[in-house]
Amino acid sequence: MADTQEFALLVLLVALTGLVAVASNRLTAVLKVPVAVLLLVAAALAVKLIPDLHTPSEVVVNRLVTVALLCILFDGGMHLGWRRLRAAATPILVVGVAGTFLTVAVAAALIHFGFGLAWYPALLVGTAVAPTDPAVVFSVLGQREIAGRSGTILEGESGANDPVGIALMASLLAAGGISGEALGHVGLEFLLQMVVGGAVGVGGGWLLIWFSRAVRLPSEGLYPLRTLAFSLVLYGAATLAHGSGFLAVFVAGIVFGDVRAPFKREVERFHGALASLGEIVAFVVLGLTVDVSVLARADVWIPGLILGIALAVAIRPVAVGLCLLGTGLGRPERLFVLFAGLKGAVPILLGGFLLGAQLPDTGRLYGIVVIVVLFSVIAQGGLVPSMAKWLRLPMRTVEPKPWALGVRLPHEPDGAHRFTVAEGSAAEGRTIADLAQLPVDLWVSLILRDQRVLPVAGDTTLRRGDDVLVLAAPDTRDQLNELFGKRRPEPKKK
Repeated sequence: MADTQEFALLVLLVALTGLVAVASNRLTAVLKVPVAVLLLVAAALAVKLIPDLHTPSEVVVNRLVTVALLCILFDGGMHLGWRRLRAAATPILVVGVAGTFLTVAVAAALIHFGFGLAWYPALLVGTAVAPTDPAVVFSVLGQREIAGRSGTILEGESGANDPVGIALMASLLAAGGISGEALGHVGLEFLLQMVVGGAVGVGGGWLLIWFSRAVRLPSEGLYPLRTLAFSLVLYGAATLAHGSGFLAVFVAGIVFGDVRAPFKREVERFHGALASLGEIVAFVVLGLTVDVSVLARADVWIPGLILGIALAVAIRPVAVGLCLLGTGLGRPERLFVLFAGLKGAVPILLGGFLLGAQLPDTGRLYGIVVIVVLFSVIAQGGLVPSMAKWLRLPMRTVEPKPWALGVRLPHEPDGAHRFTVAEGSAAEGRTIADLAQLPVDLWVSLILRDQRVLPVAGDTTLRRGDDVLVLAAPDTRDQLNELFGKRRPEPKKK
């Protein structure tokens, strides 16, 4: 076969894999299993059953998954945004950092005393299984979205504990063992990565805002590419400065998430699609590294299953539960956060790092991590919708909106704001005439409800989920956000 035909066959197979992966998202609503785990299992079986399909090298896997993870983190940061983060910043930071360390410590103790592993490999495995993945949670929920702070905490926790877990794993592998001096080195290295990564992310995020507004490009298609290139620049700069490039990218996404910038919606759609592609690539590539015969060993699947169950019903509830004390989170929301800390691509990526470590039987360690992830997304993840329903969490159905109505302007509009009426917000249930009596001078010019444009009249009542276009002074943005985007405080119980 000629080289051109071989390349055409490769392109055909990759494209068909992508189409199957995208179309398989419809199965999630039926099977209650994230498509990501189906891709992981399919890739693992394919590399076992197809003789010509070989496991990619460790370097290729790490680089591909790293780029995919950067795309996912930047999009996650933009989706979270500073305003949502600010409403739950304390629990996110405490759970993302302290909760991760507590999870690592307790998991390592279980592995050491329960499975007989030395402390160093036990710490490495504990670090690998600590990070969570909210994309898996939202995948099993389908078109339903959790309202309130619990969804925000799950998103923010993952964005925080992914860089924390990666930085901790890198520091432990660099130390090469456990001793007083080694632990001190791990602590200093971890602190350096967090500080430098956070600083680069904040500074880079504001620089991206300025760059997006000040430097115009000749084509709208170049704006998303510029944002992508800038996020990768931040990763490289932070990493070269001995910081966490993953944290820098996530923080930059948060800073950039709520600002107004030219072609912002195009940028958001591009990065959303890129994050979805990154998730597909990450799980397929990681699946190719999984040896099914190793997973079938009793000394792999039994410890992995025990560790997975312990993480779900004991370790995470205790470690994260302690971190959520005093946060004011309601009991149903707190229970959901404790249960819905599902594992995803990052634990498998961190487990892959163990394959290159100078440790005995690294294949077994990696297999244990994979079993934990499979248990988490299949068994635990399948119960997430039922748990949300049992706890009676406020949920809303998010239907795709394939059609858009908008106006293109050559310059940033002065005083035009777009909001979605949040459940329980001050605007919900009010008429347009009621809004005119408020201290904020505003004019509602457009209302979209259930894919229809409503006539704006004094007796028009706003409902949750309505998209409204508001004309008001630019400096009233925070007041308008309080009006449309935040829940009313509930009356105190007597």
